[in-house]
Amino acid sequence: MKHTILALAIAAPVALAGCMTPYQERQVGGALIGSGVGFVTAKALGADDDWTIISTLAGAAAGTLVARNTATNTCAYATGDGRYREGPC
Repeated sequence: MKHTILALAIAAPVALAGCMTPYQERQVGGALIGSGVGFVTAKALGADDDWTIISTLAGAAAGTLVARNTATNTCAYATGDGRYREGPC
């Protein structure tokens, strides 16, 4: 059941790709690649189903952020006091 839900969660954005701007397509692509990397990594490390789902979702989130930052050419820089500032890469 969990794998079915996970597959639907990954496939749904692909079905909506025809209605998206190139910027949104880039984010969806980043999410798909990130979720794939998270899933494969969890399986390679022998994680149970709960950790596999968590790592897949974390990978999707990270992939989305990387895609967003490359589209806008901005990066986050640590200021040393726990905060971050955005600026050009």
